Amino acid sequence: MSEGKIIIVCAPSGAGKSTLINRLKERFPELVESVSTTTRAKRVGEVEGKEYFFISEKEFKGNLDKFIEWAKVHNNYYGTGKKFIEESLSDGKYILCDVDIQGCDNFKRIYKDKAKVIFVIPPSLRDLELRLRKRGTESEESIGVRLANAKIEMKRQDDFDFKIINDDLERAFGELESIVGKILKGNV
Repeated sequence: MSEGKIIIVCAPSGAGKSTLINRLKERFPELVESVSTTTRAKRVGEVEGKEYFFISEKEFKGNLDKFIEWAKVHNNYYGTGKKFIEESLSDGKYILCDVDIQGCDNFKRIYKDKAKVIFVIPPSLRDLELRLRKRGTESEESIGVRLANAKIEMKRQDDFDFKIINDDLERAFGELESIVGKILKGNV
């Protein structure tokens, strides 16, 4: 059995990453989605090991060496476990990860070409701002933080294996589908 690969989709908040990932999982059911560990409380309907692995902050901080990457976001910790990734790779699986830029950097440092990063960007910061406002879920302060972060993240857009501009969902998904298909066939 050949060793698997890691497919990472990374994007600024509001670039359409979640929508693209959901469609990607439907199109390629063989992708195994990485399940992160978090210290946040389990929400109604969430299942342990499906949406997240839920642990205490004390347990999380005591096991930082067991994560490939981790971050504190909105007062909760989130991380990708090494054991899950290593076992999935050994089993020849193709792992789908949704991580931030710092997480991408760690994956690339550790896994080199086994980790392929696809960076999704909006057509412009103005478009991104309009998308964030259209959600209706963000405060002005949150929008400001997300836009400031997006400016920094977008400066890194050429640092990754692939870049997709999400100016049209169907076109962007077609491009993503093509890239992932090539990764799965070992053509990139």
